[in-house]
Amino acid sequence: MKNHHYRAVISYNGGNYCGWQDLGDEEAKATVQGTITQALRKICKYADCSVSGASRTDAGVHAQGQVAKLSIPLKITAGNLLLGLNSLLPMDIRIWQCVECPAVFNPNRQSISKRYRYYFSTDRISSPILHGIVAHVPLEIEGAKSNSHLDLEKMRQVCQLFVGEHDFYSFSSKDKNIDSTVRTISQFQIKSTDAIGLDVDLYYFEIEGNGFLRHMVRYIVGAIFKAGRHTIDSKDIRQALCNRSEQKFSPKAKAQGLHLIEITY
Repeated sequence: MKNHHYRAVISYNGGNYCGWQDLGDEEAKATVQGTITQALRKICKYADCSVSGASRTDAGVHAQGQVAKLSIPLKITAGNLLLGLNSLLPMDIRIWQCVECPAVFNPNRQSISKRYRYYFSTDRISSPILHGIVAHVPLEIEGAKSNSHLDLEKMRQVCQLFVGEHDFYSFSSKDKNIDSTVRTISQFQIKSTDAIGLDVDLYYFEIEGNGFLRHMVRYIVGAIFKAGRHTIDSKDIRQALCNRSEQKFSPKAKAQGLHLIEITY
């Protein structure tokens, strides 16, 4: 039976999911890809369907602009497919756009750039309204040494060390599916925002590049937070970018602050 192909832009809150990638029928944990596939199969009367995404977001990571190719053995208008999926999907997954696409479309390999934001608040007490979608990184750690103050200006300076083409081996987790750990970051900055309208000190990292390795953004952000506490310096980061090391000098930043914003083709 002939398959029909659609390109979808998807938004989701990743808090209830074990990442994007489907873990197989034997796994009990829900994934975003698996949940969308199940909804598609209901629309297609349980015929085989496939969903391939541009980015394999981690457990707890969110997306505003994930792109996926949906392949189904059913001829349906893109508008009706969008409506049908949103009627079946849980409220923490929404299809924003859906258009027909060629069978050869590959959402990952054909992407030109990907843009992420990492949201964090610096208030002394975290806001329960932002729980699960924003990381809490207080300016001061109570009871800690004097150098624990989060230096936002230092963090902005350190961001620029990552811009350009680098080997990000030391800022990623092993992935047997990739051939190279060299990536190019085109922009990286920290901005403040009051878009949510709450009385909180809210910031976000914005990073854009031609591709990202497994856990790469979270390792980079974790290192910058350590630099902001002055527990590592710029020299340490430069060395890590030049020397491929299994030993990470900073933990990954929490998944909850990371949002996939946009993928460009």
